[in-house]
Amino acid sequence: MVRLQLDPFLSELTNMFEHTTEKGSVWVTLKHSSDKSKVQRDKMESSGKEVEFKCLIRATDGKKNISTLVGMKDHQRFQASYATILKARMTSLKKREKKDKRKASDVDKKQQVSKKSAKT
Repeated sequence: MVRLQLDPFLSELTNMFEHTTEKGSVWVTLKHSSDKSKVQRDKMESSGKEVEFKCLIRATDGKKNISTLVGMKDHQRFQASYATILKARMTSLKKREKKDKRKASDVDKKQQVSKKSAKT
């Protein structure tokens, strides 16, 4: 797995989405990580230093794997760029059907009337 900086990761992620537009999927996973081993974290905590946790983000299309670490300082910028990429590349999702409130309430009233008449 290749660990990239933020900007190259985002460009590679865009390329993955472009290659899988016709057929295929891209899987993106996020994980809470400190990028240090447990022994190193224990040493830092015992000496009084605070461990900085980061977000490990992995992406794969089944053939190629990429990953990056996002710190607290870069998280706002990364989230905005990531959201833009997702909005641009998820074109095959279907929009939800909106139900008309008036029609739904009319149907409910008719069902209630038919239940009452069936009981009598």
